Amino acid sequence: MSHAQLPPGGGGVGGTLIAPAGGGVGGGATGMLREREVVRTTGKQAIMSFLETQTCYSVLRASGKVVVFDTRIPIQLAFYALVEHDMQAAPLWDTKKCQFVGILTVTDFIDVLRYYRETGADVITLASRSIGDILADEEILSTVLRKNPPRRFATGEPVGADQHALFLSVDADATLDRACHLLHDKTLDFLPVLLPSDMRVLATITYTCILEHLVSNFREQRRLFDDTIYDLGIGTYGEDVVVAHPQQTLHEVLHTMHLHGLSAIPVVDESTKKIRGVYSRSDITFLTKASDAEDAVRNLSLTLEALMAQQRTDVTTPDALHTCSMRHTLQYVFEYFAQWKFNRLICVDEEERVVGVVSARDLVAYF
Repeated sequence: MSHAQLPPGGGGVGGTLIAPAGGGVGGGATGMLREREVVRTTGKQAIMSFLETQTCYSVLRASGKVVVFDTRIPIQLAFYALVEHDMQAAPLWDTKKCQFVGILTVTDFIDVLRYYRETGADVITLASRSIGDILADEEILSTVLRKNPPRRFATGEPVGADQHALFLSVDADATLDRACHLLHDKTLDFLPVLLPSDMRVLATITYTCILEHLVSNFREQRRLFDDTIYDLGIGTYGEDVVVAHPQQTLHEVLHTMHLHGLSAIPVVDESTKKIRGVYSRSDITFLTKASDAEDAVRNLSLTLEALMAQQRTDVTTPDALHTCSMRHTLQYVFEYFAQWKFNRLICVDEEERVVGVVSARDLVAYF
């Protein structure tokens, strides 16, 4: 198994409280606790102030490209176009309405294939169905394309914006703070950035894009981030962590991920409970190995073990396996992200058993 791992420890004592010798935990300890809370609040405020001074335009790549789909084209063709351009999502344009109407993602096509498998519908017909036709199908929309927010961000309120039926975007001159609020409050994964003058889509940004800009440009001399990610409540831990096993089929795992609103899931050995890898919903290995749509649907019955053997094993991809411990500080995680640009960290104990997951969404949502 090839993966990157943060070194043990967390860069200093982090959030550890040390009582004065022979003094118990009296007023001195209370003062230290208050001081720690002040430091945490100051750290948050420093990040928020930075995000308020940065515009969405500042996170755009100098040589970025944008793909926009007309809703009349076949959804299968759109998927292969995303793969060819190495993109995760693209805005949708309705020529009749002369406006953007939503977003199509790689995982949408995978979910549509799940629908065909579950219902036994003739997948051959998928080749002739347009994006608009699929997104107008209430049965597909209400089942496999119905969005579930991640459990830790679920509020009991109605699910956030449906990006298949509503085009939410942000102007290029809007602040990154505004973009973060839209992503978080509407439980979005992708946020299109528009040029206000002509409503042209410049890019589609994510939590990872914003975090990458933050760690590359934010400068702070004070030590404000020396508490551990666990003490700060960043991430999901314990029984709330959802895992998969190597012998489960891809269809089973994709259903679990959809149910819990997960973009990726740790894969653990069923007997030892040790981490074996991580599987992302956007992984298209099973599709690239298929000769046609029917073959792709059949591949949904492959086990994760078989699929993971075909994955890229280097650690340069955002969805590669990166591990840490609950003792690592937020400062250390920032520094690690600056090096590897990961989408998530899998928290493990000394025996490499999964104890938590920290995503780019978790890190941005903390502020």
